[in-house]
Amino acid sequence: MITVRPSAERGHANHGWLDSRHTFSFADYYDDNHMAFRNLRVINEDLIAPGGGFPTHGHRDMEIISYLIAGSLAHKDSLGSQETIRPGEIQVMTAGRGVLHSEFNPSRTETAHLLQIWIQPRARNLPPSYQQRVFLEADRTDRLALIASGTAGTSALPIHADADLYAALLSAGTTVRHALTAGRHAWVQVARGAVTVNGTALQAGDGAAISDEAAVAITATTASEVLLFDLG
Repeated sequence: MITVRPSAERGHANHGWLDSRHTFSFADYYDDNHMAFRNLRVINEDLIAPGGGFPTHGHRDMEIISYLIAGSLAHKDSLGSQETIRPGEIQVMTAGRGVLHSEFNPSRTETAHLLQIWIQPRARNLPPSYQQRVFLEADRTDRLALIASGTAGTSALPIHADADLYAALLSAGTTVRHALTAGRHAWVQVARGAVTVNGTALQAGDGAAISDEAAVAITATTASEVLLFDLG
């Protein structure tokens, strides 16, 4: 079963410096039909104007992943981390028992385009932490690359959640497949381009919840960038 979350039906907030689309209920946007999917709680597609950003604020008990589509994002937190993330780099923050952080677009000319992702952790009050890693374009081209994982022993960035996150850069006409074991679910989010998921058409900004399927087949209609979540 595939349920599409169309891009145009997402929540929307425009603060001038921030233009944000919310796949699930977030901040002032509330829809009890779209609260989360499994433990995937937030997918916000953010456009941050040059020089704009989020001032210091706090989070607790959430695994937070930043995925840059274009531009750059400067991060600073109460753990002492001070990094800039760019496309191809993945940022994972365990908020745990509490962390303060700020994010801003350091460019004077280029808009930062990113997906902000929150996944509910397995446990509360974990020690907060921050990690960042480069994933080579070659490793994500026409294949699903595991970039964040709650499974021990992988080469992905570790998260404290029952979830595996894959990313792919797909050439037009390319198909990638992911098997789902019994009881697992998937979410596909299209960052750029257009694809079909098990024959269902998706455009940029669309998402799809997948349950009771043995596998997920993603075929790029045009050059595309997609994320796939494997969820318990």
